[in-house]
Amino acid sequence: MHPGGGRRRPGYPAAAAVFAVGMAGTTLPTPLYGLYQEQIGFSELMVTVVFAVYAIAVIAVLLVMGNYSDEVGRRPVLLCAMALSAASAGCFLLESGLALLLVGRMMSGCAAGLLSGAATAAVIELAGPGQQARAGFAATAANMGGLGCGPLLSGLLAQYTPWPLTLPFWVHLGLVTAAAGITWLLPETVAEPKRWPRPTPQGVAVPPEVKGVFMPASLAAFAGFALLGLFTAVAPSFASRTLGVRNLAVSGAVVFSVFLASTAGQSLTQRIGARRALPAGCGSLVVGLLLVAASLIAESPALLVLGALCGGSGQGLAFRAALTLIGGAAPARHRGGTISAFFVVAYAGLAVPVVGVGALATWFGLRPAGLIFTSCVIPLAAGAGTYASRRLPK
Repeated sequence: MHPGGGRRRPGYPAAAAVFAVGMAGTTLPTPLYGLYQEQIGFSELMVTVVFAVYAIAVIAVLLVMGNYSDEVGRRPVLLCAMALSAASAGCFLLESGLALLLVGRMMSGCAAGLLSGAATAAVIELAGPGQQARAGFAATAANMGGLGCGPLLSGLLAQYTPWPLTLPFWVHLGLVTAAAGITWLLPETVAEPKRWPRPTPQGVAVPPEVKGVFMPASLAAFAGFALLGLFTAVAPSFASRTLGVRNLAVSGAVVFSVFLASTAGQSLTQRIGARRALPAGCGSLVVGLLLVAASLIAESPALLVLGALCGGSGQGLAFRAALTLIGGAAPARHRGGTISAFFVVAYAGLAVPVVGVGALATWFGLRPAGLIFTSCVIPLAAGAGTYASRRLPK
């Protein structure tokens, strides 16, 4: 880390705040999709396609530039992410049809792809002696907390102000501007950054030191992100059409609850220990998915919220444990790239199952689609937890 001429510069909490602002922008449209459906006119499948464009963009950036911040430095990559986040908000403000929504989601996905590896690594590397555990929690909490605050903010503004489709994005533009200013002041943590080298796509490259923990960790992340994808893409539709919840602020709060529970789950990981937390989180995730299925059968909003809280806490517990194990096993020179490879698998869980839900909802309806989704993800989460409990060293 370079102190920058003796000035006291922001530390890891500031980097975590930048991370949170960037991630909040990626879920900002979640409660608004119903309004866009009414205004533009498109199916439930198209809602999940718009969402999947975001996840595919994340994966593409992680594959092509996942290790780029290891070369050019964390700060330039974070500034590029802020610029893309601002451009995404601009697309939604100029929205005049489906095409701009898709472009906006694509830019948002590119921003998230840059942030996932670079911001996580920056937060961890800006931690001082004895701060590593707190910094690890700050990184994962900023990720999940930011994702949760997006729908909460837009749901409140959409429900209680006269500008439901514009004010959320103006507010986010202001936050992004502030975050870019903070990023400019952050110390650079890469020892010898290169000046804009050509990207060297690494694909999903995992150093040999990490392979033992990568499979159970990434499978748990895939299952956990599938739950998050369900809530961020189609939970508002489930709430309004199946459970009769019409208030956008309430829909945003339901989505927020799963990310709040995720952050709470992450706070327990260090106390339990990462190697125990991974299978425990998968177990809680299974219970949460069962509650989501029960909410659809019983048409109960209360069960949906309980499923969000239980599943979200399990996702958070497993997610932080996985990131801790992978980040600890990865050599410093490959840390950003290794974390990015982990996020490729996680974001595949965000995209693939949710598009399946959209297709099934078009053919069979939302309730059967949700039940099929849970019946597919439950065995995956249970398998990841069982593998982790048996194969990871104690």
